[in-house]
Amino acid sequence: MSKKVTDIVAELATPLMDERNLELVDVEFKKEGPDWFLRIYIDSETGVDLEDCGKVSEQLSEKLDEFDPIPQAYFLEVSSPGAERPLKKAKDIEKAVGKNVHVTTYEQIDGEKTFEGMLTAFDGDVLTVEVKIKTRKKSYVIPYEKAANVRLAIIF
Repeated sequence: MSKKVTDIVAELATPLMDERNLELVDVEFKKEGPDWFLRIYIDSETGVDLEDCGKVSEQLSEKLDEFDPIPQAYFLEVSSPGAERPLKKAKDIEKAVGKNVHVTTYEQIDGEKTFEGMLTAFDGDVLTVEVKIKTRKKSYVIPYEKAANVRLAIIF
């Protein structure tokens, strides 16, 4: 079975990230209209700036030219995942305990499929999200395997 483009790119990008003390957050390879886009999202404890993105783009572009894992033409974009970054891996969710999150689920839990509030706990199997409803707070226990999307949230 051949590897997916995103897996190959992640393998090529990981050593570059390690050298720069950066985290590879996500790799996307999508067709939008007639064009293909290879998007690399990077981050660090202190955040990333345009210079970080530019250097990673330059180095990764060289690696991609050398190994040529993508047969069609594409645009390479390297950026920060933003303030409301997706939490794709269990370790990302673990690091987000104590922060505001937005969680959508595959099926309803207590009549809801969308939860936005403070992630108060994550043990690898369940997320506990404390949601503020008017003047009271309610905790929801969400099985990890039922979480469709989890991302950081900015709550006003």
